Amino acid sequence: MGKFNFSEVKESWRMFSPEEKRNIAIYICGIMLYKFGLEAFNGSITALATNRYDWEAWKTDSAQKTFERVGLLQGLNQAFQCVGSILIGPLIKRFPTKAVLSVSIFCFGILTAILLIVDAATGGSFKPAGWDPESEDDFGYYGNYNSDAIIPIYCISGIAYGMVELIRRVIPRDIVGGNVQKLRRMDALVHIFYEVAGTAGAFCTALALIPRFGNNYSFLITPIFFTLASIIWYFVSNLNYTRATALERAERKKNYFLMIGEGFMFFFKSVYVGGKILLTNRRYIWLLPGYSVALYGHRYLENGISPQIARRYLGNSAWSQIMVGGSNFGELLGAGFVFLFTNFIQTPMPWLRLDALFLLIVWYLPYWYPTRGNVNDAWKVAGTFIPVSFGWAAGDVSLAAYIQASLARLEAQNHEVSALGSVMACLYSTYIVIYAIGQPLLGRYVDSVNSSTGSIRPAIKNIAGVQFTIISVLVFCSTFIPQGAIAFNPKMLNEEQLDADLEKPDVRADSDEDLKKYQHNGTIDDRRGSVTRASVGVEDTFSPDLPVIAEREKTTLAKV
Repeated sequence: MGKFNFSEVKESWRMFSPEEKRNIAIYICGIMLYKFGLEAFNGSITALATNRYDWEAWKTDSAQKTFERVGLLQGLNQAFQCVGSILIGPLIKRFPTKAVLSVSIFCFGILTAILLIVDAATGGSFKPAGWDPESEDDFGYYGNYNSDAIIPIYCISGIAYGMVELIRRVIPRDIVGGNVQKLRRMDALVHIFYEVAGTAGAFCTALALIPRFGNNYSFLITPIFFTLASIIWYFVSNLNYTRATALERAERKKNYFLMIGEGFMFFFKSVYVGGKILLTNRRYIWLLPGYSVALYGHRYLENGISPQIARRYLGNSAWSQIMVGGSNFGELLGAGFVFLFTNFIQTPMPWLRLDALFLLIVWYLPYWYPTRGNVNDAWKVAGTFIPVSFGWAAGDVSLAAYIQASLARLEAQNHEVSALGSVMACLYSTYIVIYAIGQPLLGRYVDSVNSSTGSIRPAIKNIAGVQFTIISVLVFCSTFIPQGAIAFNPKMLNEEQLDADLEKPDVRADSDEDLKKYQHNGTIDDRRGSVTRASVGVEDTFSPDLPVIAEREKTTLAKV
């Protein structure tokens, strides 16, 4: 067995060139501001929707549909993130990635302010000092508008959210190339600072912003932080942004809406191709439970179980952010361990197995009887969420680097779509479908059980204990599928050596013949860091950039 050496930490940083270090530092500063504001926004919206639907049921003396609606809200937001990631593809082809990222997050910040304006325009106010209503369902300082109005507003913001999430996952691959060691280290390093900001943002939202302003105004910092992140990210270098002059002129003449239509067409095609790759190859079929199902479990823990425990067990929806903060801290530790032990644990399998085992911790929830209104119990839940999210984050970071490096080596084997982009589109679409369908249905089940029994504990037994046990079994069993994965700590999967950099052939098209070929086939730029190339991150979708690029690269490689 290997032994950890702290000198490896210094060596990890020395792997990067000076320009890579500069870009990583700028990128991390921006992403911390982004994550802090994002936690304030998402946490406040979840708490706001939970309280408003309870408030409306209390005012009208009607049956509660709180978690069904909250589940629908979150599921649709996830689906609209896919739409946003498709819309961003044509923009990346025309402009530098950093410019598109900066503008996207600035627009996201504007959209987050819509609910603030709506609440103020309908008579809403900050939470009054010493607010102590007769009923915990009374939120009289909220604006007087239909709570369902939150759903379309949150969906629209999901489009911008998807744009930002896609681009921020493209940039790491552009910065450090295709070396799995560099990718794993950068992904882990960024994830560490990302979760530092996320943990701070979640705790700040739960303990300061919501108690002081109320969850109808607690996300007022979000537009400010997003604007600052937009400014900082603009100083990132243009990275691998290169484009042939002839292609660029023809590209700019192409109709943007036509390109969007092509984006949707190629997205669905990529989902099909990705599904075919996953379901017909032992090397990749395990990614469906290992990534998609595991991601669903993590998201449901934070966005499904946490609000239910906070509101129904403890009586304060804001405390769900304390639990999310504990989860974020677990993610921070998980990413840190991957960064420190990347040479000792070289595949995602040990981390995924640990994740599967830690999922079983949630079994205590249906048999736990906390004191209602006691914030200390929220901290206890946060503590139990730390190991659960530790396992998931460690597996996710390691799996992200493995997927990018492994599938990047299949790029030239497909003539029409990117193998990496297709698999990512299929994996993330699978997660979206599971989440978008499961979240509102499980929310309806929780509401039904609560109405009939006066408690959600029977429901928690099924949606937490039973459901997470099934997820645990699926994830654990999937780790034994790849060739060479039986070992406790495999050194290599499928006999693939992924520690070498990918060669980047020169595929620039400067001649008129290339331009004609471009016009005939409808292809676009050859930028290696395009959304559809190996730069795709774990949650990326697809854009219409690929019809003939792979064939051109194949021809170029043959000449070399």
